[in-house]
Amino acid sequence: MQDKAFKAGLKWSVESAGTESYHIGQPPHPLSQKVARLNGIDITNQRARRFVANDFEVYDKIYALADDVLEEIKMIAGKNFDAKKANLLMNELYPGEDLDVPDPYSGPETGYHRAYKMIDEVCDVIIEKYSTTHAKHSILK
Repeated sequence: MQDKAFKAGLKWSVESAGTESYHIGQPPHPLSQKVARLNGIDITNQRARRFVANDFEVYDKIYALADDVLEEIKMIAGKNFDAKKANLLMNELYPGEDLDVPDPYSGPETGYHRAYKMIDEVCDVIIEKYSTTHAKHSILK
């Protein structure tokens, strides 16, 4: 998303965070890095961080890649949770269908390519949808 926003001339701040703490400080999975690199994107400097309740005060939109993650976001955020800001990522492309992006973590490389393709497609929709109304935007996914 950050790469697409930059190429579109948008001054968006895009971050990524997880709801579990076991990868904090680590770079993306080697297969995630490989697939991104094959698509012209360098994610080697990214590091995992944990989602925090305050993220609802910092970001305009918060996307979860799966329904169970959205539920964990609700629990972590507690009283800070704002349903107007949070949604499943794929709902931007398929409104109300509540589709998950399958987690490729322990599977073969093909799963990483599939996840990338899904995320890439929905990021185009988000750029198109919000670029005209939000020149400066912050997104957490």
